[in-house]
Amino acid sequence: MDQDVVITLIGTRLAKVDNEFIFSGQIPECAGCKLVQTCMNLDRGARYRIVGVREGAKHECAIHDAGVLAVEVVESPFVAAIESRKAFGGSKIVFEPAACDVTGCGMFELCHPTGLSRGDRCTIVRVVGDAPESCEKGYSLKVVEVKR
Repeated sequence: MDQDVVITLIGTRLAKVDNEFIFSGQIPECAGCKLVQTCMNLDRGARYRIVGVREGAKHECAIHDAGVLAVEVVESPFVAAIESRKAFGGSKIVFEPAACDVTGCGMFELCHPTGLSRGDRCTIVRVVGDAPESCEKGYSLKVVEVKR
């Protein structure tokens, strides 16, 4: 496998191979838990994909009613639409979403992906191709995969 696998804990109901999630960090209910270091070993705001479930002991959890299981995760890229002139594989960018407030646009989620914020430093992993629709604001856009 070409990516670094990390072992962490996740709710039993969510522990399925190929599930993806954005790690939001610790919440107050986690304070004092003996497993907090294992649960909180991911990068806040990063997107992860479960690549393996360790079918072993289920642990009790104050958040997850069915407990937590150990899973193997890898960081997943974010898919975003950016200005074509910045879309080069391997390049490092500072993420700047298009100046657009047309929330009804079919590409709004691509231009403003959950988990990426203005100013995030990213590397373009791959240029996927042209945007699936024309931009209502007239921007020339490409769809890319980026990692923070």
